[in-house]
Amino acid sequence: MRALIQRVTSASVYVDDSSVGEIGIGLLVLIGIKNGDKETDVEYVVDKTTNLRIFPDNEGKFDKSVSDVGGSVLLVSQFTLYSNTRKGRRPSFTEAMPPEEAKDMFDAVTKAFEATGVSVQRGIFRSQMQVNLVNDGPVTIMIDSEDRNTSRSS
Repeated sequence: MRALIQRVTSASVYVDDSSVGEIGIGLLVLIGIKNGDKETDVEYVVDKTTNLRIFPDNEGKFDKSVSDVGGSVLLVSQFTLYSNTRKGRRPSFTEAMPPEEAKDMFDAVTKAFEATGVSVQRGIFRSQMQVNLVNDGPVTIMIDSEDRNTSRSS
């Protein structure tokens, strides 16, 4: 599972010219769900995202999480985070989980974020959406649940 996280001062998502989700200060989180993702992937991404210290403290250092600043999360499903562009000019999305399964997983992600106590808004799964944001910083970070299995030497 991948989460592309953007620290925002505001973000919104529209479907058919109607607002379906809107936040002020917080995180726009684009969620890509891969074939084989499980509940452990959801737990990892949600925990990592909500505890990520990417908001500035009084000295301007990254030291506060979205919870610490009273921010919100706007979730948008984005299967294109699993695009493969190695061959040809048209991306392949074969690594992305099929929509029928991915919807249940996206719902699980939403519930897991809500369980953290952070205010959550979301786009509509499988809809053509227009996403507006003011990226603060700009700060954009990718989290991949496969990274939890990677050990690093210091």
